[in-house]
Amino acid sequence: MADNKNYTNIPKEKFSFVHAGERISDKKFEDKPIGSFKDAWIRFRKSRASVVAALIIIAIVLYSFLAPVFITTHDASFMCGTYAKKPGRVTWLRSIGIATGGVERNNNEATFIKLQAIGVAAETPNGETMTLAEGRDSEYQPVLKEGDMYTQDLPGKKVAKYFPAKVDTYLEVGFLYQSVEQAEYYRIVEWQEQTGLQVIYPLIENNEYTFDAEDANFWYKTNAKGMPVKIKNEQAKTMSYEPDMVLEDNYKRDAEGNLVYHQYTGGGNKETAQFKVRVLYYNYYQYKYGHLPNYIMGTDSQGYDLALRIAGGIQLSLMVAISVSVINFILGAGYGAVEGYYGGWVDIMMERITDVLSGVPFIVVATLFQIHLAKKVGAIPSLLFAYVMTGWIGTASRVRTQFYRFKNQEYVMAARTLGARDRRIIWKHIFPNTLGTIITSSALVIPGVILSESMLSFLGIIKLGNADQTSLGTLLSDASNIWTNYPHLMLYPALIISLLMICFNLFGNGLRDAFNPALRGVEE
Repeated sequence: MADNKNYTNIPKEKFSFVHAGERISDKKFEDKPIGSFKDAWIRFRKSRASVVAALIIIAIVLYSFLAPVFITTHDASFMCGTYAKKPGRVTWLRSIGIATGGVERNNNEATFIKLQAIGVAAETPNGETMTLAEGRDSEYQPVLKEGDMYTQDLPGKKVAKYFPAKVDTYLEVGFLYQSVEQAEYYRIVEWQEQTGLQVIYPLIENNEYTFDAEDANFWYKTNAKGMPVKIKNEQAKTMSYEPDMVLEDNYKRDAEGNLVYHQYTGGGNKETAQFKVRVLYYNYYQYKYGHLPNYIMGTDSQGYDLALRIAGGIQLSLMVAISVSVINFILGAGYGAVEGYYGGWVDIMMERITDVLSGVPFIVVATLFQIHLAKKVGAIPSLLFAYVMTGWIGTASRVRTQFYRFKNQEYVMAARTLGARDRRIIWKHIFPNTLGTIITSSALVIPGVILSESMLSFLGIIKLGNADQTSLGTLLSDASNIWTNYPHLMLYPALIISLLMICFNLFGNGLRDAFNPALRGVEE
């Protein structure tokens, strides 16, 4: 028995503390609750691909809004048809070989001489003589880099000479004929004196030595093939290319032998009299617009700044895509929650409605809306109506599936037993468990809308292009027939669309994992 046992009493002094007076650890253990959004952020940032995708999306969005302010010196409606379809060119980057506006070309002998002659003519506004080699030092010289000349045998025992070179396509424009009013002519002359930049150059005589009377760059005497000639004893002798060759000018002169810089072509008084002048367009551009022709991405097929057109296209695509995503989120979540929670005949009737709507082809709806509705409300609102008409069905189907999955769970039954109303059960208990799926589907709607909007614009079904703004699809459509000669017109819009598609998909996957309640508190 317990009462018969003998217990030995151990004295208290026999006991001692092992870590008496010592602190075992400085670590404080705290148990603070973590909110759902903070927990989602913790899990989202663990996905490096999703974080990088989010940063790229932010960079693209910032570019679309900041480019018109910090990158260019003009607005999106600015257009210069003379510099249409040109590659990127920025003056202060040309010295390091970036954005030079240059393209590689194989030039025949006559064309190569013509290109180098632009630099010579730009440096000799008063008709002085200068060799082609000396003209190479001109800042207006379009030949940026010269390759080694090579020959090619042609039929008939003829040999063709070719001169590879990298050509600045902006300076290649060279000289152009312009018709200006007399008052404008004197304003240009005054601007020349103030800035020291020559704009007006001598006119060219139209005679037997003029290869093309409309081309202001043939300022020297040529034969019928465009090759330069030298007049000696009233005989024209064809000259072959040499760096030290001196071209014989074919400028218009008056009776006293003075160079003619303008020609009266009509008009009644000093203000309205029209003068024909020959201008160096690179300087004329600065006079007319007040800045250098700097286009970081070049110009589009009409002469608009491609960087600004792309920025406007990004804004338009994101505005349409995000608007569609938000509207579809609201409509789809509400519709799917009702049919998934109540089920039965409510679900059957609502499903039949979605079956009818889902059978209508989107491209047919978009086309009909553009034909009939766009005239009344505009192209963009009619496009939104087309997306919203059937776009919410996918979200509704996902929400319905999730509600069928969770509405019979124990916590829902407990809430119903405690008297919770249907509205509270739907939005407080079941809907948060569907949030990850809904957010993911809504995020994935964005690249789908961007792609379909670009496709519709590319096909010409919708027309979103104007002087102030355009779409990425319209830019691709404009470049579709000429991109082999001007690849930058296709490259930049296609790159932006590709980045948006990839990044939004990765971003959506990250959101799916972040808002998945099954992963809440799980350490990876």
